[in-house]
Amino acid sequence: MSVAESWSRVMSLLREHAPTDHADLPGPAPEQMIAAAEKRMGISLHGDLRTWLLLNNLDLPEEDVDDDVACCGYAGFPDEGSFFLGIRAIEKLYANHPLSGGGEWREEWIPFQSDRDGWMGQFIDTRDGRIGRWFVGAPTVTGEYTSLAHYFDSVAETLTRIGAGDYPVCSVAEGRLVWS
Repeated sequence: MSVAESWSRVMSLLREHAPTDHADLPGPAPEQMIAAAEKRMGISLHGDLRTWLLLNNLDLPEEDVDDDVACCGYAGFPDEGSFFLGIRAIEKLYANHPLSGGGEWREEWIPFQSDRDGWMGQFIDTRDGRIGRWFVGAPTVTGEYTSLAHYFDSVAETLTRIGAGDYPVCSVAEGRLVWS
C-alpha cells in the first residue's frame, strides 16, 4: 500500500470515528511551501513525507502557534502525548532538535511527529524512508517501521480498535478522540 493510500485510510477512519477531529484538520501544503522549507533546511524530504504533506499539512494556523513550546500541532492525534507535524513545525524542530550537535542526531532524519517539547517523536530517514523514534535520554531507534505507509497502517489499526471500543486508553466523545 502506498503512503497516500495508507493516509487516506487513516483519514477515512478518523472521519468515521472522530468527525469533529477530522473536520479540524487543514488541507494540503502547497508545493512552493515544501520546496522553500527544503531549501532552508538544506535537505530534500523523502518522497513519502512529501506526498503526505501534499495531502495534509498539519501545521496549526499561525494565530494558534505557541512560540513558547518547541512544537505545535493538533492535540490528541495520533495519540495523547504527541501530534503530527506540518511543514513549518518540521522545519522548526529540524533546525532546533534537542539531540542535534551531540552526535545523537543525523541530519538525514526529518521529524514528522513530536511532543510539545521536542523531547520525543518519530522521524523519517531521507536515505531509505524507514521510520525511527527518538526520546531524549534514551537510545534512538531506527527502522521501527519500514516506511511511512507501514506506520500509517499502524495508526489506522489503532483507530479501528478505538472505533470498535477495543482500545482502553481512548474513546470518542462528541466526535473527538478522548485519551484517558
